[in-house]
Amino acid sequence: MADIASTTTSTTSSAYSERSIRVLKGLEPVKQRPGMYTRTDNPLHIVQEAIDNAADEALAGFGKKIRVTLHEDGAVSIEDDGRGIPCGIHPVEGVPVVELVFTNLHAGGKFDKGSGGAYSFSGGLHGVGVSVTNALSTRLEVTVYRDGEAASITFAGGDVVQPLQRRPLQAGERKQGTSVRVWPDARYFDSPQLPLGELTHLLRSKAVLMPGVSVSLHQEKTRETQTWQYKGGLKDYLEQSLSADPLIPLLEGEGFADAQDDSFAEGEGAAWCLAFTEHGAALRESYVNLIPTSAGGTHESGLRDGLFQAVKGFIELHSLLPKGVKLMPDDVFSRASFVLSAKVLDPQFQGQVKEKLNSRDAVRLVSHFVKPALELWLNAHIEHGKKLAELAIKAAQQRQRAGQKVEKRKGSGVAVLPGKLTDCESRDIALNEVFLVEGDSAGGSAKMGRDKETQAILPLRGKVLNTWEVERDLLFRNNEIHDISVAIGVDPHGEQDSPDLSGLRYGKVCILSDADVDGAHIQVLLLTLFFRHFPKLIEAGHIYVARPPLFRVDIPARGKKPAAKLYALDEGELQAILDKAAKEGVARDKCQISRFKGLGEMNAEQLWDTTLNPDTRRLQQVQLGDLDFLATADVMTQLMGKGEAAARRALMELHGDGVQVDV
Repeated sequence: MADIASTTTSTTSSAYSERSIRVLKGLEPVKQRPGMYTRTDNPLHIVQEAIDNAADEALAGFGKKIRVTLHEDGAVSIEDDGRGIPCGIHPVEGVPVVELVFTNLHAGGKFDKGSGGAYSFSGGLHGVGVSVTNALSTRLEVTVYRDGEAASITFAGGDVVQPLQRRPLQAGERKQGTSVRVWPDARYFDSPQLPLGELTHLLRSKAVLMPGVSVSLHQEKTRETQTWQYKGGLKDYLEQSLSADPLIPLLEGEGFADAQDDSFAEGEGAAWCLAFTEHGAALRESYVNLIPTSAGGTHESGLRDGLFQAVKGFIELHSLLPKGVKLMPDDVFSRASFVLSAKVLDPQFQGQVKEKLNSRDAVRLVSHFVKPALELWLNAHIEHGKKLAELAIKAAQQRQRAGQKVEKRKGSGVAVLPGKLTDCESRDIALNEVFLVEGDSAGGSAKMGRDKETQAILPLRGKVLNTWEVERDLLFRNNEIHDISVAIGVDPHGEQDSPDLSGLRYGKVCILSDADVDGAHIQVLLLTLFFRHFPKLIEAGHIYVARPPLFRVDIPARGKKPAAKLYALDEGELQAILDKAAKEGVARDKCQISRFKGLGEMNAEQLWDTTLNPDTRRLQQVQLGDLDFLATADVMTQLMGKGEAAARRALMELHGDGVQVDV
């Protein structure tokens, strides 16, 4: 037996050697893991990358036409009349710039921000863009019209198959612009078909956000051409799209920073149009530098904050709020439809699809311009302002009545709540949140920094028990698990059970642990508890993980910009902050970097700004992902089972090269 064990160990260890480490170059990472770079349900997003480039030219003021053609052979063409991609030799890389743009993941003009940059405002920041389009296409052809020449280059599977060729422009040819023809590779997508409805909506929105620019879609198969060109901008678009008559006239406005603004870069700001309806579905669309942000983000939070502060101030000024009614932001925002177009100098998006804006400063940016503009309008139109106030107050009263009904239904026979639980004042489950906080010191900061109306704090002492192999009847021997169950109002259950969730006291149960390795361990132990013994809470979308920052960076004043305190989730974000500061002329040694050893080191204000404030925090919903429950349970058994040391060792040997170790 010893010989067999020795042979097995030797074979396993030899399988993981220096040869096991692969370095992916060029566009290989995209082909290996396309889901990390784009949507894989259909090719729309890789086509959108080329459309966004054309739109960025128009946004910069160098183009007036964008034309998209759906060809009968499955290809898609995107043409613009912008400046055209430069075709000369790159001074450092030694290859034509147009080739570099389509073959290098981190190459493009959009990194060149600020004064004199090719794109002061653009949607591209990650530097992957059309290189991903190229990687996931069987063929891609580019023709650039620039400097009196037409230059063409062709790629297949991301590689150059026909090098750059130049020729003089012929009579009748357009003088400038870029034409990209793409054949998406069906192997990388669930469906090779472009969703026509989404594409149409995308192109129409580009026309809305760029008044005077003509955007067209031509289908070769049907010979149909649609063209959009708006002069009325956001207001016309919102009026045409509403499903019900507005209660008051549409509120349209805009605000952008000028050169004298000390808080924001010149040109940053937003344009918006708001409508309020008593019935019908709300229409909500937001954009950042013309990029559609379907999942919203911090710019939408800024609009909500500015609107709430303006309406709340109007109600207080005119003493309209009935006694006992407390107004919340969602009371004002619940019946609002809007189109929001923000301009942010250096946008930080969530994921490569850019569906959500994460830039913290965008909350303050949009609110800064929205609040005074709406205050001015409301006080200039008192009767309309009172109608809007009445709508918000009605929503608040309905919310409070709903909360009271829930309280009466569960009022008798409830277990005594844990003494260390600092509860919230609201009884509205949809708004209420409880944070399971690592350590008493962090719990103290969280108690002081929280929103007392909707946020509850339950501090946990030490590491929670690994409950993967603990029987349900024995769970309550552990005081921490007993307190968690009683606080959230749901009993332990299994995946096949149908538990009573009517006693649930919080719509969001948030795990809040340190950003270091110990915090990650506590996070895993709590996720194990919920997956094993409260699976229906995960299934219903009630479990979340809060992501506090690991670093704080103090940047001194630079030029007209005041000193700033920025937070970074990890080493990658820290480096991005330092790189941006360097571009603004602040040397690395002038930036003071602090590493948080734990949540307890944060004061109440810091914890609120980074982790508790719904407008600026990082809060991730826990979901099963691609695997079903049983497959996930198998993985969890390998990770958390007491007799699974060999399986864990095999997992580490297989994936060890992909782990970042916090030493």
